[in-house]
Amino acid sequence: MMESGRRSTGVAATNLHVLDRPLSRGKSEVSLSAFSFLFSEMVQYFQGRVQNISDLENRLDGAGFGVGVRVVELLCHREKSGRRETRLLNMLQFIVSTCWKALFGKAADALERSTENEDEYMIHELEPLTNKFVSVPPDLGQLDCAAYIAGIIRGILCSSGFLADVTAHTVEVPGGQRDKTVFLVKFDESVIRRERVLT
Repeated sequence: MMESGRRSTGVAATNLHVLDRPLSRGKSEVSLSAFSFLFSEMVQYFQGRVQNISDLENRLDGAGFGVGVRVVELLCHREKSGRRETRLLNMLQFIVSTCWKALFGKAADALERSTENEDEYMIHELEPLTNKFVSVPPDLGQLDCAAYIAGIIRGILCSSGFLADVTAHTVEVPGGQRDKTVFLVKFDESVIRRERVLT
């Protein structure tokens, strides 16, 4: 007997319903043009509903937060051991390598600890995907669309028990190259205290 909503073609193994497919497999790439179009529409949608650049970046951050929560769930499910990181540095390494590769097809350019504050780390990205095809109009001068990626990082960290604020900052690169983006990760004091106890 055929279930409602599903067609029977006689080749059950090749025509699985989308809900019957395993999470651990699937196409791992999204078309760059499709992402660029959807991201552009999202920015325009938010832009029409905010009063200033800060609100727009907060909306992008919020949208990215939800993505980060789901990304860490999916990647932990795909891990054979199913374990999650409990140490701060291991978690940051997981983000700049495993998560970054799953999201952007490559590892982040660099991870750096602040020399001034023990609760701050920086993730460097020379050309974030969100800024690749973006030209910011003059009236939005300081807008950094990488706030979306900052939200993803924050979502990954917070859903893993590492409360943090993450902000995106544009930094000039000497030599006339395109500016790079630095994601400043500032951890909550409770995370730093827990890390001290674990060491």
